[in-house]
Amino acid sequence: MGRCIVRCVSDDPECALVGAVEGPGHAFVGRDAGLGGDVVGVAITDDLSACLRHAEAVIDFSTPAVSADIAEKIGKTGLVHVIGSTGFTEEQDARVASAAQKTVIVKSGNMSLGANLVAALARQAARVLHDFDIQIVEMHHRQKKDAPSGTALLLGRAAAAGRADATRDSGNATDRVGFASLRGGTVVGEHKVIFAGAHERVILEHVAEDRSIFARGALAAAKWGRGRAPGLYSMSDVLGL
Repeated sequence: MGRCIVRCVSDDPECALVGAVEGPGHAFVGRDAGLGGDVVGVAITDDLSACLRHAEAVIDFSTPAVSADIAEKIGKTGLVHVIGSTGFTEEQDARVASAAQKTVIVKSGNMSLGANLVAALARQAARVLHDFDIQIVEMHHRQKKDAPSGTALLLGRAAAAGRADATRDSGNATDRVGFASLRGGTVVGEHKVIFAGAHERVILEHVAEDRSIFARGALAAAKWGRGRAPGLYSMSDVLGL
């Protein structure tokens, strides 16, 4: 994802890459952020604070623990923080939400337009098909760590919200959404929301073919966040969904 983000920033005339960060001791520290592609003239560093001095926004696809740490640091600077990491614990989510009281944070289980549109459709479908069973099936590459994926949870919460709208159920409707996670090969990301009723099924599907869709979405979120009031936003906010 880091390489995709660097390429997208380099290709965008409105943006400039001012820093690229890896963890301390990582083999890429000191190398040009283009990493074998076009030379971008920015060396990868392990010093986040140095990068923040020249930045207006930070795009972060790291890990939940690191993202929560970054959110707390950025909360003191007022920069826009775009978080594409997934798999947060309740404690990590709470830290991010607390930081968002001071700055703009856009956090989403999926940064692509298509996946967020499917989430909006899933909510609407769940509201209409309120007596259908809801199952979400997702598949990712073999190195994907969290399961269900952040996108699957995004879709599940959307469907649960639609079901709650229809039934006026204030309980945890997500408990009634089933999840199946598959891991293998180099699959970027595939998600299906299945509404199974009596003698019929409705299926909403999103297939990610290239990681650049997430990078472009994250870059759009960074631009959207400029000048916004502090708060915790999602890609639904960015896309007006």
